[in-house]
Amino acid sequence: MAAAADPVSPSNTRVGWIGTGVMGQSMCAHIIRAGYKLTVFNRTVSKAQPLLDMGAQLAQSPLALASQSDVVFSIVGYPSDVRSVLLDPNSGALSGLSSGGVLVDMTTSEPSLAVEIASAAASKGCYSIDAPVSGGDRGAKSGTLAIFAGGDESVVHRLSPLFSLLGKVNYMGTSGKGQFAKLANQITIASTMVGLVEGMVYAHKAGLDVGLFLDAISTGAAGSKSLDLYGHRILQRDFAPGFYVNHFVKDLGICLKECQNMGIALPGLALAQQLYASLKAHGEGNLGTQALILVLERLNNVTLAPVPPTTAST
Repeated sequence: MAAAADPVSPSNTRVGWIGTGVMGQSMCAHIIRAGYKLTVFNRTVSKAQPLLDMGAQLAQSPLALASQSDVVFSIVGYPSDVRSVLLDPNSGALSGLSSGGVLVDMTTSEPSLAVEIASAAASKGCYSIDAPVSGGDRGAKSGTLAIFAGGDESVVHRLSPLFSLLGKVNYMGTSGKGQFAKLANQITIASTMVGLVEGMVYAHKAGLDVGLFLDAISTGAAGSKSLDLYGHRILQRDFAPGFYVNHFVKDLGICLKECQNMGIALPGLALAQQLYASLKAHGEGNLGTQALILVLERLNNVTLAPVPPTTAST
């Protein structure tokens, strides 16, 4: 890769990407369109096919991918997946990365694992940045994600041309601090989503047109990114995942574990985690987080009338 003083560019940096799901596919497309040579790995090869059609190369393992990359991004499901694709001695990316290479894990994961990866990378003369993101599928498609970066600040700065293709990078501190920031983000979203669906059920029971209600509150103090992203999707009964319930339950579980380590009580977080766990128990873990409305509908024996997409705002 370029010397430490030089920002990355398509002429001096080969990029690898592990995980081409809902988020990764859109993020990779921005990198390809910017002119970077991109190599991808995904356990389900069909999910990488659109990127291969755009010119990406396919690797057979994270190790093989890293051996032909200077910067390796990963965005996978769970901390166990992160450990496997990055640290497995036989197939993990770090084993294939040359000295000076950089790992950038964008999965929402455990802060302690981010510190462990950074230490393992440093022992090989490499770098690791934890850089989880917020903004969902729409943010990934539009390149407007919020990126929370932890690790060596100079490395984050050097990678800024790549990060800028994906959204706005926010340097949060040393290794693990990106993950802590993302977990705090998830705590904030969790209670916001509970408030949104409770307000919608209340408006419905009060006899209001829920679509008009959402439009009315969107410009006031109750407005939020969650309302903008999900309010009318909920009305259209569109529960396709911009972010999976299963992954959100995972995130909130990590948050609760960290709260226990810190000795703090966050009751709103605990309630939200239980409500989302109920979705998972009903077999709805592969729906998007906006499916939380289903829990409130079941609790109150109501169903919001679906609004066709042509009559609902976006």
